[in-house]
Amino acid sequence: MPDAPALRLPRVLRDGDDAAAVDVLHEYFTRKLVKTGYLRTGALWDAWDPSGRRDADRDVFTADDLVAVTLLSVKVPAQGALILLQDKRSELTALLQEVGEDRDLADESEAVTAESPVSRLELALTEVHGIGRTTATKLVARKRPRLHPIYDRVIGLQLGTTVEHTEPIRVALREDNRELHRRLIALREQAGLDERVPALRILDVLAWMQGKKYVPNVVG
Repeated sequence: MPDAPALRLPRVLRDGDDAAAVDVLHEYFTRKLVKTGYLRTGALWDAWDPSGRRDADRDVFTADDLVAVTLLSVKVPAQGALILLQDKRSELTALLQEVGEDRDLADESEAVTAESPVSRLELALTEVHGIGRTTATKLVARKRPRLHPIYDRVIGLQLGTTVEHTEPIRVALREDNRELHRRLIALREQAGLDERVPALRILDVLAWMQGKKYVPNVVG
């Protein structure tokens, strides 16, 4: 198998600028938007569990999951929702069970390929009416947030992962004794964020905010 293309880190990570990175995380997760007076809906994503059944339902897609992805600005149309929750329920549950428990992508020693269970789950989701690559990754990330990174065009362009996404991230997280993974967790702690925000989310938020042209407000 050819080597995965190298990941292009967001600028704050390349520069080792922790203060700037923490400011980006505060802007996304904890500061209210001037226009609305509310937090970004994406800031609610990681802890979203209105029914209290997220852990119990880890191997089955539910209506809660369909609401959750709207917090990240995508939605599954009605026909697709029916297919997801009814027609393909057993197939998708079997794939989730094959993926196994949630765990850090940095701990995965084997390459993520098209034949990997998580890749086959993502592909199966894209075969549902109205679900494309971006929505599929958000649905998988909803069920396995530490294992599967969210993809959208903005993030892909910033990280250089518009073709391959998961494998380049896995490789980067594992390099130098998991240095990048450990740094992302350290930034989460510096920003005072909930432990339910995984390393992958820290990376995708830093990339997304850079793509949206946010300039960190850091004095000095």
